[in-house]
Amino acid sequence: MLDLLKELWGFLRERKKFWLTPIILVILLLGALIVLSQGSAVAPFIYALF
Repeated sequence: MLDLLKELWGFLRERKKFWLTPIILVILLLGALIVLSQGSAVAPFIYALF
């Protein structure tokens, strides 16, 4: 996993694609929110957003 992050950062730095960083972070945060809300009382409200 660490190698993947190093390679991704190297790609972003070399190609000057720093604008992709917020997009990647938002996707990761939404994924974590969905995973953490499985089986909780908040799940129906989160699924209503999508």
